[in-house]
Amino acid sequence: MNMGKIRLSGFVFLVSVLSVVLCAVRPAQIAQADTRADAAEPFTQEEKEKNAAYGTLRVGYVTDRKPMCFDQEGSGELGGASRYIFDRIQEVSGLKFEYVELPDGQVTYDVLVGDRIDLVTSVEYNRENVNARGILISEPYFSGRKVIVGREGLVFEADKSLKIAVATGSQTLKKVLKKQYPNFEIVDFETIEDCFEAVYEGKADVLIQNQYVAEYNLYKPKYKELKVIPVVGLADELCFSAVMPIEGSDQDKIDAQERSREIVDVINRAISLMGQEEITNFVIRGVMENQYEYSFSDILYRYQGTILFATIVFLVVCVLIFLIIRFYINTMEARAEAKARGQFLSTMSHEIRTPLNGLIGLNYLMLQNLGKPEKLESYLRQSASTAKYLQMLVNDILDMSKLRENEMYFENKPFSLNTTLEAVAFMEKSRMDEKKIHFSLDTELPYPILSGDATRVKQAVLNMIDNAYKFTPKGGRISVRVRQEKRADRKITTTVEVEDTGCGMSEEFQKKIFDSFTQERAEVSKGNQGTGLGMSICYLLAKQMGGDIRVESEVGKGSRFTFEFVLKAVSGTIEKETAPDEEQGRAGKESAADRGEKRSAAGNDKMPGVLVAEDNELNAQILMEVLAEKGFQVIVALNGREAVKRFADSSLGEFSIILMDLMMPEMDGYEAAQEIRALDRPDAATVKIFACTANSFKEDRDRAMASGMNDFITKPVDVNKLIEKLKLS
Repeated sequence: MNMGKIRLSGFVFLVSVLSVVLCAVRPAQIAQADTRADAAEPFTQEEKEKNAAYGTLRVGYVTDRKPMCFDQEGSGELGGASRYIFDRIQEVSGLKFEYVELPDGQVTYDVLVGDRIDLVTSVEYNRENVNARGILISEPYFSGRKVIVGREGLVFEADKSLKIAVATGSQTLKKVLKKQYPNFEIVDFETIEDCFEAVYEGKADVLIQNQYVAEYNLYKPKYKELKVIPVVGLADELCFSAVMPIEGSDQDKIDAQERSREIVDVINRAISLMGQEEITNFVIRGVMENQYEYSFSDILYRYQGTILFATIVFLVVCVLIFLIIRFYINTMEARAEAKARGQFLSTMSHEIRTPLNGLIGLNYLMLQNLGKPEKLESYLRQSASTAKYLQMLVNDILDMSKLRENEMYFENKPFSLNTTLEAVAFMEKSRMDEKKIHFSLDTELPYPILSGDATRVKQAVLNMIDNAYKFTPKGGRISVRVRQEKRADRKITTTVEVEDTGCGMSEEFQKKIFDSFTQERAEVSKGNQGTGLGMSICYLLAKQMGGDIRVESEVGKGSRFTFEFVLKAVSGTIEKETAPDEEQGRAGKESAADRGEKRSAAGNDKMPGVLVAEDNELNAQILMEVLAEKGFQVIVALNGREAVKRFADSSLGEFSIILMDLMMPEMDGYEAAQEIRALDRPDAATVKIFACTANSFKEDRDRAMASGMNDFITKPVDVNKLIEKLKLS
């Protein structure tokens, strides 16, 4: 079996051929051929040399008579039974042949002369061809029969009116059919294959063809509904014809015609020498070696039902395999997710419990030392530092969550990158000095004013420096280099490199450095407290700002992180910002001054009234005491419904500020704010409502603004910032 093809059973086909041949060859002809073979004398060497002197004879053949006569595998060489007979004639007679493919359709005398054709093979031996002008017919070398092909069930009768498909090259066949079947309509088609298509498609009723050519084509699966219709009296005798000139000078024409007759005589003698039995063997060989081979399209046609079923089975199997693989992948992902979740919870538990344990211990020590101010102050400072770390941890987790969900709010306003970097350097200076780390900042900023979120840029740079600080030993070096480059779209790519002389990291760890809660386990890192979220946040910030972050590191030699972000440049200048500590100091002095001025101006007048809507009693108590200490008049409502009632029952202007928790029982802060704004009193539209909540996502902020609130304060509350905000309201 070949690729894409299936060969028919040779044994079955051989039996068929032998039966056809025995039926086709008439006994009288066999006897006559045997007599000629006995009578014919073999060619002498001298005769062979004389025959070779005719030169190489050009033999024309048609290509659509497989297995009798065809183009052999597209090579231009004659193939089939005719080729074997010509080879044998060449062997016994000394003649030389070359083979020329004739065009499809009707082959005229002019075509033969134009192509300088000497002989034509597989010509029908009949009266019309014998008497035709311009050709000379040899004795028939083979006698078979023609068959009629039509759809199964068709009854062939001579007096019926049927359409017969005939190839245009079979002109003499048309003449025979017109005489034998005068009621039939003859329809021309270019090739024998076109004739089969015509009968298959119903454009013709039948076709008449050589038995071997017909049987060859009927093996095509698409013609399974076409059958051979037995008809007696349709002989098919094949011969060779020589092309004789009918133009030119008399002597040249006579010489050429004589040459053609001599060649035909040689061929007739060679046919006699072979005898009918040998020629029949050539026919059988041609049939056996050139059986119809199924093409891929034939296989699809014949086995379309099986193929369709197999395709459905295949698709079902593919779907099942896909589902199994998907289930396996989902299972593995679920396991990986569960493992990651477990690692996350384990890390979170450690990171929260450690400072929480410190706070509980410090609280115990404070209770034990209430009468010792110095110790109490020390414990309070440590408690504040620990609480600040817990706040940082919560903020990092919230930032990670918002960045992953693309919910992080980014400002887009002009800022000075120089000022931002100077503020970072100022903030880092003291602890670098404590650890005796040489810290340097080298900037080259042709575009110092950018439009974006300065806080997020500062956060990313601080995280990278903080990471370097943790893993750089005393006396080490941390270098920060900042460069800028203008892009084709006129935006600015800013590159921040943070290089340290710390412990470095393995190649394996470099692949997961930007994953959440990861930290290289090295001797120098032991005792370094951290959430493991800093570099993950840097990675997500870089992506959000159109950039990227990379790491280069070697164990024992340090690391270099490269952070890139893309922002638009802004022309002009921005007023220089102050460093954080300086700003805080000034704010403290200005606040004190402001407080003095206000108190003196207000005298003993009451401070603005504040309504605190908070369901957590401890948080409510803390806010009340903090605000009361600053002079504010504070009323607490433990849920949203009570807050609405308190405001509705208050005197006009009693409350100028409402601190509204968002998540409360009975009525949440959003609905409470909407109901307060809807009250029919003048101050319902002017009272300041600040969301005061642990919900810090963008959608929470947007929803708060949409419900009528004026600003958003996140918990844990920075008391100093809260006081300043209330003072300005």
